[in-house]
Amino acid sequence: MPSFPAPVVSRLPAVGTTIFTVMSRMAQECGAINLSQGYPDFNAGDVLFERVAHWMRAGHNQYPPMAGVAVLREAIARKIETLYGTAYDVDSEITVTAGATQALFTAVAALVHPGDEVIVFEPVYDSYAPAIELQGGKVVRLRLAAPDYRPDWAAVAAAISPRTRMIMINSPHNPTATVWTADDMAQLAALTRDTGIVVVSDEVYEHIVFDGARHESCARHPELAARSLIVSSFGKTYHITGWKVGYVAAPRELMAEFRKVHQFNVFTVNTPVQYALADYMADPGRHLGLAAFYQAKRDFFRAALAASRFELLPSRGTYFQLARYAAISERPDTAFCEYLTREVGVAAIPVSAFFADGHDDRVVRFCFAKNEDTLARACERLQRV
Repeated sequence: MPSFPAPVVSRLPAVGTTIFTVMSRMAQECGAINLSQGYPDFNAGDVLFERVAHWMRAGHNQYPPMAGVAVLREAIARKIETLYGTAYDVDSEITVTAGATQALFTAVAALVHPGDEVIVFEPVYDSYAPAIELQGGKVVRLRLAAPDYRPDWAAVAAAISPRTRMIMINSPHNPTATVWTADDMAQLAALTRDTGIVVVSDEVYEHIVFDGARHESCARHPELAARSLIVSSFGKTYHITGWKVGYVAAPRELMAEFRKVHQFNVFTVNTPVQYALADYMADPGRHLGLAAFYQAKRDFFRAALAASRFELLPSRGTYFQLARYAAISERPDTAFCEYLTREVGVAAIPVSAFFADGHDDRVVRFCFAKNEDTLARACERLQRV
């Protein structure tokens, strides 16, 4: 194959292959049980697949409206108002997206200008910073300290400057499994009051909150709802991560800017799946039952590892469990994950991958969105470490 005849100047020179791809590939090569990448090994209910086939056969296979089919946007708006009390206009304030990552990227691309500062909280999901940097923005990183990973609001106040354009938040939080409280949201509202700061709220695990706690959506807080783009994911909610369908809710002024970019970087999302999701949302139990469903898996996983040498940190939401391994090894976390995958037969994610400087607390992330048989086999191997 011929080579490109000039040096390629990368716009993301520090970016390589994501740790999720690396660990999943290693798990496959080694025949390891994959508790690294965050996806289930089980399906949604058969009725969802039947509804997709129904709408395909019914001829709904051409371009849908750019913002998404009306019935799905209506279902999304009903869900948000029922759960969080804020009414979003179906025509101007809800957009269906090609997954949450596209939604996050589009929000940044639409609203961040060269030189703008965007505050993120580390450990941070790996798509945030590249999106900011590609727009010429400056990433301002604030650290969530182990083992509690709580936001330091004094540090947030100190980080806000006249150049601060956006704050990106994520609750329930990947990878730490922490959940922000009503007080956290009140603090965020107070700090952004009387400013032009936009909040991008990554709420893809909104329905996976444990132990009777309540998800504090930005949509629940009127002040924050007025300045926020709220992102969620059907993939996380309905065990269909490979379908890559999500949505954004935002006030019309912000959504108008979002759609200017959305129409050119993806335009729209496949039609029959949108109709099928609208049908599936008609039963609220499918999302309201998710917390209990995953709490049972969390409890099973934690109980199975209780006699191991891993120190399990609190898991208050998401389908992730952090574990310290200081009693097992002095290896850096990336090397320890490689050891687990190759020698023990279980793949995990090193939490240092979520820090720009590779900060290493000797903590790894396991995904428990798996069948109990999968979890039992993985824990049997981990208990021997």
